Amino acid sequence: MREIEQFGLPDFCRKPTLVLGIGNIFFGDDGFGCAVVDYLESHYDIPEAVCLLDAGTSVRKLLFTLCLSPARPRRLLIFDAIDAGRTPGELFEINPSDIPAVKLDDFSLHQLPTSNLLRELQESCGLEVRVLACQTGPLPEQISPGLSPFIQSAVSRAADWMIHQYLPADQPDRDAAMVDLHLDASEASQ
Repeated sequence: MREIEQFGLPDFCRKPTLVLGIGNIFFGDDGFGCAVVDYLESHYDIPEAVCLLDAGTSVRKLLFTLCLSPARPRRLLIFDAIDAGRTPGELFEINPSDIPAVKLDDFSLHQLPTSNLLRELQESCGLEVRVLACQTGPLPEQISPGLSPFIQSAVSRAADWMIHQYLPADQPDRDAAMVDLHLDASEASQ
């Protein structure tokens, strides 16, 4: 019966782990989450059990679908940019109940309705919800694609966090990918 219920549902509802990159790529550092998903897709062999999704500015619709779906992932990982008064490029985890209600743009994870959906998924639906945030630099007031150097350097560190936390250590491609990750990071600093 459970398999019949899942027929026709999108991958992000059916796979055990959902990874969302959130942000607006047209507003500078706000595109951090999308860049992390792109980096993961291009640098790692992600297992079938993981759904990577560049949610862009559509996160509310996805979260609402998850809340109503008869099938859900067990784990939801979110990458997003936030201004929390920290050092630009600093990565830190946020508990969904601690997400500030105020954010600069209307599409943000940090607005109250989206924060409420995350809490609902965590508390009522039983999902493990983890948010890895990156402190932004100043966001542009008009369209200006591209990440600042501080935020760009945080992209590979965020991907590294996900790989260490959620990919099995015995996955053959993981060790090779980790070597590549560290080489890329050291080459970027030269």
